[in-house]
Amino acid sequence: MGGESRHSRSAGDRHLTPSSLPDSTGLAPPAKRYRDPAKSIVERVPNQLVVVHQHPGLMNEAHWHAQIEINFIFRGDVHYRMHGYEVTFRQGELAVFWGGLPHQMTDTSDDSEFIAIHLPLVHFFRLHLAAELTHRLTHGATIVVGDVDSNDHGNFNRWSSYMRSEDQARVSHAINELLLRLGRIQLEPFRLIAGGAPLDDELEHIDPQHFDVVSTVCNFVADNFCEDIDTDDIASSANVHPKTAMRLFKKSTGMTLYKYLSLLRLSFAQALLMNDDISVLDVAMGCGFGSLGAFNTSFAKLVGKSPSEFRRDSRAGPNLIR
Repeated sequence: MGGESRHSRSAGDRHLTPSSLPDSTGLAPPAKRYRDPAKSIVERVPNQLVVVHQHPGLMNEAHWHAQIEINFIFRGDVHYRMHGYEVTFRQGELAVFWGGLPHQMTDTSDDSEFIAIHLPLVHFFRLHLAAELTHRLTHGATIVVGDVDSNDHGNFNRWSSYMRSEDQARVSHAINELLLRLGRIQLEPFRLIAGGAPLDDELEHIDPQHFDVVSTVCNFVADNFCEDIDTDDIASSANVHPKTAMRLFKKSTGMTLYKYLSLLRLSFAQALLMNDDISVLDVAMGCGFGSLGAFNTSFAKLVGKSPSEFRRDSRAGPNLIR
C-alpha cells in the first residue's frame, strides 16, 4: 500500500481530480486519491512491520511485497484487482492475502477508511491456521471474514495506534493480539476467494522446536537478499544443513526458499524502478541478480511485463479514471 511508514502515519499521497462531467447535482464528483509510489517503503523493508491507516489511495500500477497483508475496512468499501481475480472488501470486513503476488487497488467509495497491516512472514509462522489455508494464502487466495465481531472496529483502531507508536512493548502487544484474532478466523464463517494452487501433500504445520530455524532463515534472507547468497549461506546462518533449511521453509510456507529469496529481490527492484533514475542493469545487479537476463526473466514471470515497461507505466500518471 502507499503513503505508509513504519509505525507512523504518512501523508505521502497526491490528490488528483478525474476529468469527468458534473453529476446530477451540478457538482463535480469528489477527487479520487491516488497512491504515490515514490512515497512507498513497504517494498524495501520485507522484515519490518508497515502500517497504513487512512482513506485508501488508488494504485496506478499493481505492486507486491514480501509481507502478509491484513485489511480491515472501518467505513465504505475498497476494490482490488488481485492476481487472476477481483474482489471488493466492505465495511466491517477483515481480509487477509499474500502480498507477494501483484495486487492493485482500483476503486474506493468516497467515504472509505481502512487499515492495511503488512506483517512480516516471520510472524505469519506463529499462526496456527490449517495447513490448507496457509498454502492457499501463499498461493494467491484471499480470506474474507464478514462483519461478525463487534469488537473488531475498536481493536483495529487500538492496534493501529499501538503499531504506529515508538513503544516497542505496545507494538509487540498489538502484533500478538492481531495473531490471536487471525487465528480465530478458521472458527468463524469466512470466504476463501480464488482457490490458489492445489494443496501440497508435503505442507504441514511446522514443529514448534523448529520455529527458531525458520525465523533465523527468514531474517537472514531479509537482511542479505541483495548480496550474492545461496542456500548454503542461508542454512549456515541457522546452523542446519541446506536440505533441512529448504524442507522446513517449504513445510511452513508452501513456497521454496529460492522463490522467497527471488521475491524479496524483485520487491526491492520494484521500489528502485519506481523511485530511482538508475539503469535497469544497475537495478538488477543491486538487487542480487547475477545477470540482466535472469532479472528480466524473473520480473516478467511475476509481473507480466519487462522492468522497463513497468517503470514507464508506473510513472505514466493515473490511468484508473472510470
